Amino acid sequence: MKSTMQDRELLVRDLLAHGQRVYADSRVIRCADAQNERSLQTFADIAGQAERLASALAGLGVQIGERVATLAWNTPEHLVAYLAVPSMGAVLHTLNLRLHPDQLGYIVEHAEDSVLLVDSTLQDMLAPLRDRLGSVRHVVVIGGAPEVDLPGHIAVHRWDELLAAERPGYVWPDLDEREAAALCYTTGTTGDPKGVAYSHRSISLHTLGVSGGSGFAMHDGDRVLPIVPMFHANAWGWPYSAWLAGSDLIMNGRQLHTPDLARIINEERPTAVAAICTIWNSLVHHGEQHPLDLSGVRLAGCGGATPPRALLQQLKDRYGVRLTQGWGLTETSPLATFAVPPHDTPDGEEVGWLAKSGRVMPYVDVRLIAEDGTEQPWDGTSVGELELRGPWVTGSYYNTPDSPEKFHDGWLRTGDLGVIEPGGWVVVSDRLKDGIKSGGEWISTIELENAIIEHPAVLEAIVVGVPDPRWEERPLACVSLVPGAEAGGDELREFLTGRVARWWVPERWSFVEAVPKTSVGKYDKRAVRTRYAEGELDVWLPGPGDSGAQAPTAPGAPRE
Repeated sequence: MKSTMQDRELLVRDLLAHGQRVYADSRVIRCADAQNERSLQTFADIAGQAERLASALAGLGVQIGERVATLAWNTPEHLVAYLAVPSMGAVLHTLNLRLHPDQLGYIVEHAEDSVLLVDSTLQDMLAPLRDRLGSVRHVVVIGGAPEVDLPGHIAVHRWDELLAAERPGYVWPDLDEREAAALCYTTGTTGDPKGVAYSHRSISLHTLGVSGGSGFAMHDGDRVLPIVPMFHANAWGWPYSAWLAGSDLIMNGRQLHTPDLARIINEERPTAVAAICTIWNSLVHHGEQHPLDLSGVRLAGCGGATPPRALLQQLKDRYGVRLTQGWGLTETSPLATFAVPPHDTPDGEEVGWLAKSGRVMPYVDVRLIAEDGTEQPWDGTSVGELELRGPWVTGSYYNTPDSPEKFHDGWLRTGDLGVIEPGGWVVVSDRLKDGIKSGGEWISTIELENAIIEHPAVLEAIVVGVPDPRWEERPLACVSLVPGAEAGGDELREFLTGRVARWWVPERWSFVEAVPKTSVGKYDKRAVRTRYAEGELDVWLPGPGDSGAQAPTAPGAPRE
């Protein structure tokens, strides 16, 4: 028996129409900076601009399926592109402005972008890409005059002039929900970046899925500040979720320094803030000496790395803020889990739940596969690689030969090592490539990093495995200290006593001004390993009176 329900395509244009019609008076706020005064636009204004942009792009010859790239900050114009480009049937391709020119050029060529929307403050980034813009026919400069020398086959336009020549009322085409709507590339830390093409259907389902009570639960009374860049996995889905819910959107532009973000938070009073852990950590340290008003924040989201328990506790005790982490990848749109504590969690146990990677989202399947290929139980102790499948999980990479090391039997191999607790709670212990196997037993770099960061003198810490003649691998801790604070290897080793297993305690310590980070703000373990191998790190070792590494004491492990 078939149902009696109506059938319709799930399209980004319907997200656009919902916000335009139902929440026309909700606002998009451009924060003041050196170039712009603070300004307000309504959802109706933004939707009208989206119609004009779509009409203008169609007038430039952009066809359904063509890639329209953005090189832009978190701005109202970027939001316009988020809505307009997929709705007209083209593919929104957000470019990571922090990538090396070689990687950026590779991505533009690989995606075969035909139009590039670029913020005027980022025009200089196009100069090193001159020889790799063969597919690009048009460049549209946002927020200023074009000042870049481009190959002769590229026509250059000003955003404001292009849109001023058009009028609202563009007729959106009928589309197939399984056609590509957006294209994001992985950061390529272990090879060339790989493209993930999100469909209209996957974006719509992801938006609905993460907007529920087990996710962001945004509403029309929220004021949403997505500090996470809009070029990174669609800003974790926050712009679309906020638009669907009618939440005011606060756009911080290129203001990413901690004092600027603190000022924006104090002035705009957001109720929901999304940022990577390093930014939350910097805000907390900034708040020790400067005003930081988080009293209105009901939803603090983080990702990119597991937040240290010390950071979770500080935000809770000092500001009454519950920092909630999500776990996922570019390949998962990106949210696969979200750590909303169970409703009956006692106050004193809340941080323990927040420290987990999160409970699996609806419609996302997760399983745990051991090294021998067997599926492991959800018992909280069995360790394996986490694999995922679902309607917003990719099944392949764009324009790339099959990758059996990433996909098999309809499942995505995440490359993350962890456990699954009863009730679908995921706890990621490491990237598979980052886990340290010392004396035959695993050391979790994430747990070790979080334990080190609990020391009051430590600002950031990153742990990697390095070769060891006796134990095969041992941890190296690379640490940056709070400005003005002092701590040495002996003190930090003593501090770890009782906090982690004795044999986890690193012998090798390196103290640096700043911990290396990737283009999206994650700790760059590859860079630390490379610098160590090339002798570029000053490494502290225990004195001759210290016994150094302790043997693992787990069953079956070698002993001294």
